[in-house]
Amino acid sequence: MTADLRIDVARSAGGFRIGGHASLFGVVDLGRDAVEPGAFTAALAKRGASGIRMLFQHDPAEPVGRWTEIREDATGLWVEGRLTAGVQKADELAALISSGALDGLSIGFRTVRAANDRRNGVRRIVEADLWEVSIVTFPMLPGARLKVLPDGKSAGGALHEHSGSIGRRPEGRLPDRASHGGSPRDDGGRIAALRLAAGLRSATRTLHGKEGRA
Repeated sequence: MTADLRIDVARSAGGFRIGGHASLFGVVDLGRDAVEPGAFTAALAKRGASGIRMLFQHDPAEPVGRWTEIREDATGLWVEGRLTAGVQKADELAALISSGALDGLSIGFRTVRAANDRRNGVRRIVEADLWEVSIVTFPMLPGARLKVLPDGKSAGGALHEHSGSIGRRPEGRLPDRASHGGSPRDDGGRIAALRLAAGLRSATRTLHGKEGRA
């Protein structure tokens, strides 16, 4: 079963609204990390949604909106927020999201506690100090998808209505495809780009210690 990240989008007077799971518990990403349930509890209690930034491509110089709700559920880390109307990059992102050209979510965090599984090389993140959630082109969790919704629908309700259930990939297994469609296909270019991103992330982790993106 594929581990799809779903983002649901609705336009309203308060800005362009997005919502989705920015992290999926127990799912191994392309950097060989898996986030455990409860990993974000302390960070959310300390900062709340208002203290966690909405960025584009993890760039601190590119804030594009604000998160209005961030919480853990049975699936992972659920986020809701709005792109800020009138900000050039946010307006560009709204257009890209509407056209289906941009569809990823990714978290920026500092690892507080983690356990390395030597059997499969997976780092299991037990506690993460979350500081930002980004809209990205290539998320570290493959299969990320975005849905544009009519006005007036809640992101959470639309997630269930339009995308169905979100399956979990067996722990320790890397995804065998990264596509936008419902059937397997050879998407070599996208997979290569995702693996390049994973390599860059590994290098960043080496240089900066425990900082991470997923």
